[in-house]
Amino acid sequence: MSDQTMAAGFAAAFLDYAVAEGVPRDSLLAASRLTEDDLADQDTRIPVTSYRTLIATGIEATGDTSLLLRHVLETRLEMISIVGQIVHASTSFPHSLDQLNRYSRLMADVPIPGGRDRFELARDAGAVWLVDHRPSDGSWMATEASFARFISEFRRSAPEHPFEQALEVTYAPPPHANRYPELFRVPVTFRAARNALRINPVWLDEAFDGGKDYVFGIFTRHADALLDELATHDTMRSVVETRMLAGLHEGTLSMDLIARDLGMSRQTLYRRLKDEGATFAQVHDDLRRRMAMDYLSAGKVSVGETAYLLGFSEASAFVRAFRRWTGASPTAWRGD
Repeated sequence: MSDQTMAAGFAAAFLDYAVAEGVPRDSLLAASRLTEDDLADQDTRIPVTSYRTLIATGIEATGDTSLLLRHVLETRLEMISIVGQIVHASTSFPHSLDQLNRYSRLMADVPIPGGRDRFELARDAGAVWLVDHRPSDGSWMATEASFARFISEFRRSAPEHPFEQALEVTYAPPPHANRYPELFRVPVTFRAARNALRINPVWLDEAFDGGKDYVFGIFTRHADALLDELATHDTMRSVVETRMLAGLHEGTLSMDLIARDLGMSRQTLYRRLKDEGATFAQVHDDLRRRMAMDYLSAGKVSVGETAYLLGFSEASAFVRAFRRWTGASPTAWRGD
């Protein structure tokens, strides 16, 4: 969604990495419409679209689609985000995963269907899997980077107990799939039913050396303050959009359902949206429009898949809606 934001620290770190790879700094900033001031404080919020453009520009300039993946594997989360500092001050991997889910919004806005935690530990036939519940749109970039972040942190902090054992991803092999054996170092299953990393079960019980209650408390108090600040900038429209995103693909959204999830009556939700000059139907329709353009401009999913992701029962209904939004069919708008 074009209104989603994220912490500037991630963009600043990628910017530095791409520059080290030979990409002119000015061209990266100009393409992403970011300034040095935007990136000076790692906790400042920037548009997610700017970060995506930054990455796309770096990849285009280097001709290396594995650029983000290599960046993640070679950088440290605690140098980019307060969440990384909290993770490293946790007492164990399960404890750190709880903190990652709790403070995930401080890294980026990523609505998860059904209000679930983004990451979950699941047992399957004696194996332990780290499952990522981020909605799949057929693209590889965000998913591979997320799992690479876990892997890179453990490779540096605890090489004596390899963390990763196998990887399952829903996307097709990316252009740099030939580098996966070198970079991930585990068997990878493409076009799987879920995005999940099989992990070494020793990490369910192994204590972290860095767990310190005092330091952990300092970091979490700061993180809680950041979360509270983010919440003060949330409009009712943005809150409703976040709830909508989590279940958009199901096509069963209703005002009653969203109101219940938000702990208010339908009348209260109606009134609060009206105070902001919006209606529930307008918010839903505009969200679908923006998401459609995001999906189609990325070029990772088909028109039919986009229709499904946006909750349309038939592709034809989506095509009609898209014509109403843009005056063109999805294929014509995308330039197919």
